[in-house]
Amino acid sequence: MENTSKSIATNYGLYLGALLALLTVLAYAVNLELLTNTWYGIFILIAIIVLGIISVAKVKQNNSGFASFKEAFTAYFITVVIGLVISTAVSYLLFNFIDTGAADILKEKTIEKTVQMMEGFGTPTDAIADMVDEMEAQNQYSIGNILKGLAGYLVFFSIIGLIVAAAMKKSNPDTE
Repeated sequence: MENTSKSIATNYGLYLGALLALLTVLAYAVNLELLTNTWYGIFILIAIIVLGIISVAKVKQNNSGFASFKEAFTAYFITVVIGLVISTAVSYLLFNFIDTGAADILKEKTIEKTVQMMEGFGTPTDAIADMVDEMEAQNQYSIGNILKGLAGYLVFFSIIGLIVAAAMKKSNPDTE
């Protein structure tokens, strides 16, 4: 993969990171509960996938319309990794150093949403109480939990990246 392809993916990763950081800060400033909203989460998911796809398309365009599976996946993965690392760092700083009280409020809102969801599924009261106790004992913004979350997101988006790369690859017949 050419250096320019990596720089394209890096640039889109920076755009993604800036977008995700901006959305986190705006949600924090406007209404903290937005960070627990399902539609907000879906929007973030779509934004990450779309910017990853745009990165692959730009790399492909830069290579005269051709990109191997490896080049396509690498472009997608670099974009997503950079974006998620920036977003994770902003969340970590925001909820561990800038406003630790917001992390507690967010934890309460997350517990409320989880209880509502579990009640909707008809989960027994004992199981809900156990889950609430477990969630209250955790610091969801500790470095360990943030890194676990980041790893989980990377696995999830890597699977999507494999699908995107398979769909967007196009071999150059002159190099075969």
